Amino acid sequence: MESFTGYKRIITGMLIMLMATALSAQENLKDEIMQGVDGHFYNLRHRLDVLEKKIDDVLWFKRVGDVAHIDKVFLAGEPPAHADRSTTLAGTNPIKFWSYVFIPKDIDPSGKYPLIVLPHGGVHGDFNTYYTHIIREMMAQQYIVVAPEYRGSTGYGRLTYELIDYGGLENADVNISRKYMIENYSIVDENRVGIVGWSHGGMIALMNIFDHPGEYACAFAGVPVSDLVARMGYKRPAYEDFFSADYHIGAMVHENIDEYRRRSPVYHAHKLATPLLIHTNTNDEDVHVLEVQNLINALKAEGKKFEYRIYEDIPGGHSFDRMDHARGREIRFKIYKFLEQYLNPPVRFRNLGEMERAAYRFN
Repeated sequence: MESFTGYKRIITGMLIMLMATALSAQENLKDEIMQGVDGHFYNLRHRLDVLEKKIDDVLWFKRVGDVAHIDKVFLAGEPPAHADRSTTLAGTNPIKFWSYVFIPKDIDPSGKYPLIVLPHGGVHGDFNTYYTHIIREMMAQQYIVVAPEYRGSTGYGRLTYELIDYGGLENADVNISRKYMIENYSIVDENRVGIVGWSHGGMIALMNIFDHPGEYACAFAGVPVSDLVARMGYKRPAYEDFFSADYHIGAMVHENIDEYRRRSPVYHAHKLATPLLIHTNTNDEDVHVLEVQNLINALKAEGKKFEYRIYEDIPGGHSFDRMDHARGREIRFKIYKFLEQYLNPPVRFRNLGEMERAAYRFN
C-alpha cells in the first residue's frame, strides 16, 4: 500500500511538472506571438507613414505650385550617433535625408535672394502641408526656403525614424541643408540666411545659431523646446520613452542628466550672438510657458540682447501663431517684420491685408 502511494505521488508530481511545462510553453508561445504581432504593427505604422508622406508631397504642388518651384533633394548627413546603427561601415557611413526646396516663381534668376531654413517640429514629425500658408507668405516676400527632413523624421521608414538624435546630430542635418542651398543655388545670398522654427523646430533654430553664429543673420524660435531636463519632469512617462529608447539616448534623464543638458538650449544661452525673436503662449500645453521662461531668464542672466513676447492665452495654445485665425495672422505679420530687418526681402508686406492675400488667395 505504501509502495502504491509512493508511485501515486511520483506520477502526480510528474503530471504537475508536465502541466507546468505545458503552461510555460504556452505562455512563451503567447509572448512570441504577441511580440510578432507588435513588430508587425510597428513596421506597418512606418509603411503607412511612407504612404501618407507620398500623398502629402502631391498636395504640396496643388497648394503652393502656383507660386513656387518645388523640389526635394537627397542629402548626406553625419554618421549615426550610435555606430551600430550604420548599415555598412560602422561609425563612418553618412546617413541620408531629404530636404524640401521652395523657390518663388516670380524671381529674377540673375538676382540674389534671402534664404529661410525652416525645420519642422515634433519629436518624430515631418514637414507637411500644415505649413501651406506660411510657405505662401514666404514666397510672396521672395524668400527661398529649405525645409530639411532631418534624422528621426516620419514618412521615410523605420530606419530614418530610429536614427533620431534629438538635440544632437539633427542640428547638423539642418545646417547641412543651409550649406547645400548656398553651394548649389547661385540665387541664394549667403549673407541673408535666417532660420525659423516652432516647437522642436524652434529648438533646432536655437541650437543652430548657438553653434553657428556667423552663418545666420537672424532667427525666430516659436514656442521652442528649451529645457529637456525640466520637460521630462512635466511630461508623461510615454514621452520620456522616445528619448530613453535604446536606439536614441538610451537612458532616462535621472540616469544621464548631463546628456539631456547638452541637448537643451537653455544651457547654451551664453553662446547667443545672433538677432533672435522668441514667442511663447501661456496656455501652451505642449511646451509649457515656464520652460521657455527658463530660456528667457538664462539669456537675460548672460546679458544677451534679444526680443521676446509672452502671449496671454491666445487660442490655439501651442500652435497659436501658426493658426489661420485673425490673431495668428497678426502675430505672423509681426514675425515677418522682425525678419525683414535682417534679411531684406525684395518684397515687404506693407500691411496685414497683403499678407492675407498672399496666403489665402484673397482678391
